[in-house]
Amino acid sequence: MVWIVAAVVLLIAALTLFLFRIEDLSYLDQEEYSVRDTLPSAENQDVLDRIGEMGRAAKGLRGKARLMAVRKHMDGLSDGLELKSEIRHCENPNGEWVIAPGTDTQRRILYIHGGAWAAGSPRSHRAITDRLSHAANAAVFAVDYRLMPEHRFMDGVRDCRKAYTWLIENGPDSPSEATFILVAGDSAGGSHTLGLLAWIRESGLRQANGAVALSPSTDLTLSAPSNRSNISTDALLGPAFGGLSKIPRPVIWWATLAAFRISPTSPVASPLLGNLTNLPPTLIQVSDTEMLLDNARRYAAKAKAAGSPVTLHTWPGMVHVWQIFTPMLPEAEDAFADIEFFIGKL
Repeated sequence: MVWIVAAVVLLIAALTLFLFRIEDLSYLDQEEYSVRDTLPSAENQDVLDRIGEMGRAAKGLRGKARLMAVRKHMDGLSDGLELKSEIRHCENPNGEWVIAPGTDTQRRILYIHGGAWAAGSPRSHRAITDRLSHAANAAVFAVDYRLMPEHRFMDGVRDCRKAYTWLIENGPDSPSEATFILVAGDSAGGSHTLGLLAWIRESGLRQANGAVALSPSTDLTLSAPSNRSNISTDALLGPAFGGLSKIPRPVIWWATLAAFRISPTSPVASPLLGNLTNLPPTLIQVSDTEMLLDNARRYAAKAKAAGSPVTLHTWPGMVHVWQIFTPMLPEAEDAFADIEFFIGKL
């Protein structure tokens, strides 16, 4: 009996090594990065209080009830915002246009929202899409991609690909060719953004003029140091995902494969692990206290080594995707000024 158990364990171990062949990317952690020399503003405490409200909204709930509570709370982030942009709903592809007054609608942005691929919506991220439309003088299309667990991970990926392909030739008013196109996204949407750039290159489509990724997820293998070292300092992701640090990574890989129906080592799910050559200019913003810090650092380092122009800017002490708290948070306004400057150089 002992020999049978040992044989099974060895078989599983061998299968794990075969299926999840992970490149050692620790060498990417050696590059030095600068962090803005500022202290978090007083308004940051208000942001932390709002993060706490989301945690309390889902407290004691499990399964679907918890997910529905998180989704409802996220959609409420746009409540009370004084938006100057026009909002137009679209059904094919699903999403909404966000159009600032006087915008050149041949300039377009595809925005892919975050929410761990299971929450979030175009509505929840209107603070970002409204600000982007003004900053870029562009019509923003926020794609309402299909979410897990009702749909497969790849369904959401296909929705983003479809939206990009459509956006090249279609504006909010009528079919017309885009004169400028940018892809942007945050967190899980940042992962879709970076993965989409590689797919565009491989598909031979017109590549985006540039990309913006806010606190992107780049590696679902969770091998980067900050996935564990920044748990206590990440007010948003720490409470939600910090418990994963107690689970052996091979177990997480198998669980991810089962839930996502795609290997965590696939470049579609982990853009860091793919070919990062010949990509457009990309701006990545991240906080030095969040769990995804090293995901961003490693992606930037590998992309630059491959010859792709990637710029990484790091803020101190901010919550994950702090840009969504514009205009109440000065650091969010600072981040959008940084984005506007980046877009102006494209």
